[in-house]
Amino acid sequence: MSAASKSVTILDYGSGNLRSAQRAFERTGAQVTVTSDRDAAMECDGLVVPGVGAFAACMAGLSSVRGERIIGQRLAGGRPVLGICVGMQILFEEGVEFGVQTTGCGEWPGTVSQLPAPVLPHMGWNTVTAGEGSVLFDGLDADTRFYFVHSYAAQTWEWSDSDSALPPAITTWAEHGGEFLAAVENGPLAATQFHPEKSGDAGAHLLRNWVHAL
Repeated sequence: MSAASKSVTILDYGSGNLRSAQRAFERTGAQVTVTSDRDAAMECDGLVVPGVGAFAACMAGLSSVRGERIIGQRLAGGRPVLGICVGMQILFEEGVEFGVQTTGCGEWPGTVSQLPAPVLPHMGWNTVTAGEGSVLFDGLDADTRFYFVHSYAAQTWEWSDSDSALPPAITTWAEHGGEFLAAVENGPLAATQFHPEKSGDAGAHLLRNWVHAL
């Protein structure tokens, strides 16, 4: 199936300007819709969950459109979901910001917390160490750089492949004051801490990889 015959929905739950993400996915050749409509989010080939700002605010917005249920129902049916930036963070069990603990979607175990770095936010270009067998990073060199803007991240990976019917997870790491998860691929659920839509040719390549795999 060609990219042009694949449909991508960017879930609009009030988290930031989604136009750059829309343009980036349109350049892959996919048919792109930006909406909070449940039916569109359920029926598309690939659902994108973006996110900027605070973990708690993103979870509140997601809950307002029943986004957790949409994500969970898609994954239960093996339908692909891609989280970006805070859209990745909210897939974990919880986030802690300024001492406030917020429950996440719980698709992955673990806590999102502040990076132990002297300079925050982590803003700018950084390399990643892609996991073996990665689909997202296929065809990209090891020194490829991606654009990050964040102060918080998941810094441990607590998923147990033996407890899940999903394929083993592929984890990709980066460093800023310590190691953190830059991306995860776990069957139909994938996510990036960086912004592929702001990462130039490298980000465009990654998005094409995801769309072509739908």
